[in-house]
Amino acid sequence: MSEFDGQVAIVTGGAQGIGRAVADRLASGGARLVIWDRDETLAREAAAEIGGGALACNVDVSDWQSVQTAMNATLADTGRADVLVNSAGIAGSNAPLADYPVEEFRTITEVNLLGTFHVNRAVVPTMTAQNYGRIVNIASVAGKEGNPNASAYSASKAGVIGLTKSLGKELAGLDIAVNCVTPAAARTRIFDQMSQEHIDFMLSKIPRERFLEVKEAAAMIAWLCSRENSFTTGAVFDLSGGRATY
Repeated sequence: MSEFDGQVAIVTGGAQGIGRAVADRLASGGARLVIWDRDETLAREAAAEIGGGALACNVDVSDWQSVQTAMNATLADTGRADVLVNSAGIAGSNAPLADYPVEEFRTITEVNLLGTFHVNRAVVPTMTAQNYGRIVNIASVAGKEGNPNASAYSASKAGVIGLTKSLGKELAGLDIAVNCVTPAAARTRIFDQMSQEHIDFMLSKIPRERFLEVKEAAAMIAWLCSRENSFTTGAVFDLSGGRATY
């Protein structure tokens, strides 16, 4: 596969989980990967395993200065940014809204929603100058439907959907596609932040009666990142195993 030959792909949260699966898939298609992750050690290990000149940047997406620094370093090394997959995110703990820790709600929003804004804002000027780019923001089926006892996560991912739709319309006159995916749960380290009761609840809502495999997510995301996706923008693609009703 060579659909990404000559392209530079930034994957936030690319050291593990869905982000890592996407990084592997894009690299197999010829892209040069840049892993943005707050776990610097894991990011460097991932870059070394991916090879092909892959880079690793220590990035806290909730911090605009950290994102700016990473973008500057990426451009200094590669000179371009053709693909962005924004996979960095946290789930947080599970609790009724009335009991939800105020600071934790703020932190989840800052990483998931403000982080998405930061990363998109950093990449868009380069893609605009190139008149080419593909952006995929990873939201969640929780952003469509709202999971009980996960108000912060659900609200932040609903925000990601709204941001994606807005930016897609802003850039529709250029060869830049901005879309998002809404996965059901995949068994990654994000489960460590959830109660078993909440994990069981999520599984009970999936008609396919299993969790998403990260390679399945990577396959859809790779198409959204490809030149073949030359028309669809500002859209939401379901990865919920039949759970989503719209």
